[in-house]
Amino acid sequence: MPPVEAALLEILACPVCHAALREDDQELVCTGAGCGLAYPVRDGVPVLLEDEARRTG
Repeated sequence: MPPVEAALLEILACPVCHAALREDDQELVCTGAGCGLAYPVRDGVPVLLEDEARRTG
């Protein structure tokens, strides 16, 4: 699976709480304190839909 380009990752934000995202395996994880969502990355494309996200922890 191709990683998300660094330039793209710098401008993306969690659509729920607007915090930064970090790449972790095959998903982008919200770094916000209370959000706790992880968004899938499919074929190198982040799917930033709340319905597609999973709760972490």
